[in-house]
Amino acid sequence: MAKSTATLTDNETGKTYEMPIIHGTMGPRLVDVRKFYGDSGMFTYDPGFTSTGSCGSKITYIDGDEGLLLHRGYNISELAEQSDFMEVAYLLMKGELPNKAQKDKFVKDITNHTMVHEQLSQFYRGFRRDAHPMAICCGVVGALSAFYHDSLDIHDPHQRMVASYRLVAKMPTIAAMAYKYSVGQPFVYPRNDLSYAANFLRMMFSVPAEEYEVNPIVEKAMDRILMLHADHEQNASTSTVRLAGSSGANPFACIAAGIASLWGPSHGGANEAVINMLHEIGGKQNIPGFLSRVKDKADHTRLMGFGHRVYKNYDPRAKVMRQTCHEVLTSLGITHDPLLELAMEMEQIALKDDYFVSKKLYPNVDFYSGIIFRAIGIPTSMFTVLFAVARTVGWISQWNEMIEDPDQKIGRPRQLYNGQTERPYKPLHMRG
Repeated sequence: MAKSTATLTDNETGKTYEMPIIHGTMGPRLVDVRKFYGDSGMFTYDPGFTSTGSCGSKITYIDGDEGLLLHRGYNISELAEQSDFMEVAYLLMKGELPNKAQKDKFVKDITNHTMVHEQLSQFYRGFRRDAHPMAICCGVVGALSAFYHDSLDIHDPHQRMVASYRLVAKMPTIAAMAYKYSVGQPFVYPRNDLSYAANFLRMMFSVPAEEYEVNPIVEKAMDRILMLHADHEQNASTSTVRLAGSSGANPFACIAAGIASLWGPSHGGANEAVINMLHEIGGKQNIPGFLSRVKDKADHTRLMGFGHRVYKNYDPRAKVMRQTCHEVLTSLGITHDPLLELAMEMEQIALKDDYFVSKKLYPNVDFYSGIIFRAIGIPTSMFTVLFAVARTVGWISQWNEMIEDPDQKIGRPRQLYNGQTERPYKPLHMRG
């Protein structure tokens, strides 16, 4: 069978160029343009890489039109209902779901790496108390390479595995320490008898003066949040991790780069932006006025937490998050928080209003996660940090896949140059 090709005609010269078509197991076909510049002397132009496949991957698949999200072929809805974060972490990193013995060993290995080097705690004291936790996490994660020299050889599979386990295990500890430092409380050490989610909650909220009881509903909600944010294909932060890794940088530096990218309000900061939007609205009586501004094309008011750049249908993660959100609010008996009441009112309007429905602006995962975080007492500044904790396993899985990819090259995007053409240098006395 002959290989499929696509033909591009240059109407300025009349020349035609034949390029191979690549078929994945699912999703759109791709045109292989790797030899196009050599054959034609032209680059392709695609700001934001919205139509460009930057790599091949077997980890996550998204069909935005159908509202489908698969991890290694498993539907996120099934995983969220029947699995847990540690099992999904194993799946992303290893490629298959574990049996009981494999899962038990994986959980034990991750648990045994949750503590951080004691000297690292001194690193926090170099930050101001009011520093944003994402700034702290970015710095501390990058600094891990100064403490763990035995897992920096990216060409050694064992060292890559050790570094991967360390990052997944230590991220909750690093994140919780960033929070504790910001509120002036002592750091809390992890406990090996707790689950990944319960350990994080305890390190966040426990104080030496009294024992912290983990609410099982909140623990389950946190586990689901981590699971639903674990990986999301080639988004901005994942692409950043891959791009940094393509130069041969160590994994700790690459994940720090991912954290920096995630910090942006258009990416990981979206659930923080949801709460800020609700603060801006102020009360239920102000919703109609706010929505009229959103609908006004001349106004630049943005609606946060509704719709998604990738999903043109309902975000498959949002359905699970909606259920989890209401479970948490019921469990905690929260009925009189004005901001949460406002959020629930916005949710009802979004599910019924013709404007929202026609544009498919359904509440997304950021909307519900922001509400859950507020309900369990996590400050707004920590929202994106929790996203980073969850996404680390996705980042490190993508990084490992990139290292093992024989087609991998150092990232070097091209550009459309619109600046000055070459011109002669003028001495200073001749410039007007």
